[in-house]
Amino acid sequence: MHDIRAIRENPQVYVAGWSSRGVDAADGLVADILRLDAELRRAQTTGQDALSKRNAASKLIGAAMGRKDMAEADRLKAEVEALKGEIAAAAEVEAAVGKELRDLLAAQKNLAAEDVPDGEDEAGNVEVGAWGEPRRTGPSKDHADLGEALGMLDFEAAAKMSGARFAVLKGQLARLERAVGQFMLDMQTDQHGYLEVNPPLLVRDEAMFGTGQLPKFEEDLFRVGEHLLIPTAEVSLTNLVRETILSEDELATPMRMTALTPCFRAEAGSAGRDTRGLIRQHQFSKVEMVSITRPEDSDAEHERMTACAEAVLKALELPFRRMLLCKSDMGFSARKTFDLEVWLPSQGTYREISSCSNCGDFQARRMDARFKRAGEKKTEFVHTLNGSGLAVGRTLVAIMENYQQEDGRIAVPTVLQPYMGGLTHVGG
Repeated sequence: MHDIRAIRENPQVYVAGWSSRGVDAADGLVADILRLDAELRRAQTTGQDALSKRNAASKLIGAAMGRKDMAEADRLKAEVEALKGEIAAAAEVEAAVGKELRDLLAAQKNLAAEDVPDGEDEAGNVEVGAWGEPRRTGPSKDHADLGEALGMLDFEAAAKMSGARFAVLKGQLARLERAVGQFMLDMQTDQHGYLEVNPPLLVRDEAMFGTGQLPKFEEDLFRVGEHLLIPTAEVSLTNLVRETILSEDELATPMRMTALTPCFRAEAGSAGRDTRGLIRQHQFSKVEMVSITRPEDSDAEHERMTACAEAVLKALELPFRRMLLCKSDMGFSARKTFDLEVWLPSQGTYREISSCSNCGDFQARRMDARFKRAGEKKTEFVHTLNGSGLAVGRTLVAIMENYQQEDGRIAVPTVLQPYMGGLTHVGG
């Protein structure tokens, strides 16, 4: 959410900021926002002036009646009734214009940080680091072919019961997926100090609004009655501080939370992309990391969070690179995002496996999440960050493809073998 006072005071900052994030006619958008803001303030002033006049007239009625000046009392009563109408009319305008302004502001992306590069699409993203040597020799079968050949990955059975973009994992491969999730959750809690949380998977619209999924991206969500299934545990974890005022002591060290949950996405805007395999599913598991910080701590926390995600890939010995996303390729709520992309031999390229974003105070404004500094009366909005640590299904894909053997088996990464009962290979 955006601060209307900031837009009012520095409109050109928002024209430039939204233009750089791919918003067409940002100057017209800002003009509309300022017009509505002016209309709202006029309605508020009109209502307040009418209320003040009504209160004054009401007091004079008693005085007129005390003097037995009934004509004046009647005139004042008529004035009060007229002013009540003005107050009601102003309130109606205020409510309508206020809603229109809030809806318009709620639909606008966050502004990018100053060091985020310009760019129209993913081609504008910048590689800022890489680790490991991509596998370019040996077998390079697609993970779907590998899993089906082992009899442990069944898309046909899933399609019969659930339709496209679902999968059934069996036997050792199902256990490997479970091992991946458990290993990552243990790493984020035991080594990186995140608090494990088991949050709800069903949330209200207000929670989705708070993290920016609503109102703009409703078509990508699954609705169940009055609730929505979470597309990521970011929603549940971040909303733990909604409508809360934290003390500065509570944020002396950033508040860090993590969860391993199923996630549900309709993928409405991805027709034709990755329709086969595990990369783009309607249901998948993910270890999510969320941090709540003071404003001055969020940049350092962003680097730390991204390093926590990278540590998982390093432990699994999976080659990856870090990408700084350009302004037009970032998510709706982000002010700065690092994507981690893992090497997939079958595609001969890197694919996204984690996205770590600093949202600044954008989500906090939508959730009304604040903190109060010691000795201060006023409150400030917290900063929120979120990142994948990692997506379980995509990590499984990367393991299958990078650890595939000539005989079709899949070697189990050393760090996962204790989670697999000592098993060294899947498929034999």
